[in-house]
Amino acid sequence: MLQKTSHFMRQANLINGEWVQADSGQTVDVNNPATGLKIGTVPKAGKAETRRAIEAAEEAFKSWRKTTALERSKLLRKLHDAMMDNQDVLAELLTIEQGKSLFESKGEIGSAAAYILWFAEEGRRTYGDIVPSPWGDRRILVTKEPVGVIAAITPWNFPS
Repeated sequence: MLQKTSHFMRQANLINGEWVQADSGQTVDVNNPATGLKIGTVPKAGKAETRRAIEAAEEAFKSWRKTTALERSKLLRKLHDAMMDNQDVLAELLTIEQGKSLFESKGEIGSAAAYILWFAEEGRRTYGDIVPSPWGDRRILVTKEPVGVIAAITPWNFPS
């Protein structure tokens, strides 16, 4: 099973369009919880790598914020389609990584893809709002604009 999924396994961090290792060269083992077998490693990145990733994202954001809602929607649809085209292989990888059943993993990949599709459609509806004004001769128009890059560590791990 691992050989089928190996082309999806990048044991590096993607920073500024390049796959890189941790500055320290240190890694963390990734083990299949169902078997205990090591399936790979991930870079043990630190503050410097995180800062570079944030700076690269901030730089990329300058052009991304000018991308139209329709174009963003198209890009998210492409991601959805790629996930669904590779659902079986991605599910196998998820099963190896998390030790869950293949049936559950396929459902999780489908669920994650469904979220992406929902956001692809929702992103096309970036309508502004007209808010009632306290003055009768004026209107308040609220527009939605991307605000910027954040770095967060969250407990979210489902779906995929």
